[in-house]
Amino acid sequence: MKTLFLCSYFAEVQPLFETFAEQHELKKKILFIPTAGNVEEYRDYIDEGRDILADLQFEVDLLDIATAAEAVVREKISQTPCLYISGGNTFYLLQELKRKNLLPLIRERINQGMVYIGESAGAIIASNDISYSQIMDDKSLASDLTDYAALGLVDFSVLPHWGEYPFEEATKQTADIYDQKINLIKLTNRQAVLTTRDKSIVVSSP
Repeated sequence: MKTLFLCSYFAEVQPLFETFAEQHELKKKILFIPTAGNVEEYRDYIDEGRDILADLQFEVDLLDIATAAEAVVREKISQTPCLYISGGNTFYLLQELKRKNLLPLIRERINQGMVYIGESAGAIIASNDISYSQIMDDKSLASDLTDYAALGLVDFSVLPHWGEYPFEEATKQTADIYDQKINLIKLTNRQAVLTTRDKSIVVSSP
């Protein structure tokens, strides 16, 4: 059973998430990983996402996988009903996930029924490979990352912030180069991809 909520900007798709949470009767407990933002100057979206979840009565467990012990991270992922991975630098995020050997565990837990919510970088790593994100994200911030194979949860690749400031040019360049090479799903900040089992649909906030 695969249940995913992938978006560009969580604060702009709150109504979609509320509907998603009701339809899937989500347990009100969530492990929130803000790690991708560690190397970013702008991080307000992390606080926004966490505060929205708290307002929706979720018990939010904030965990930076870059600083936490691997055993602690693995235990928390093994126990949580919902996993939220926030935005930031996708390459740095993938580096830290691989450093703690978390990709197989996350895949296993999703197959067991854990709900996955990915925002921006968190949505990008749901794809098979994150190489296409190199125009938007600085690869040099993940100097120990040697390959770009990611979670492989879906057969498409999310291109977040489509046409949105300040990513207008970066998203267009990415689409120009990769549209014919991979299955890009372009999401504005008001859209999300909902995946249940193996069916995915794009929905938009009103």
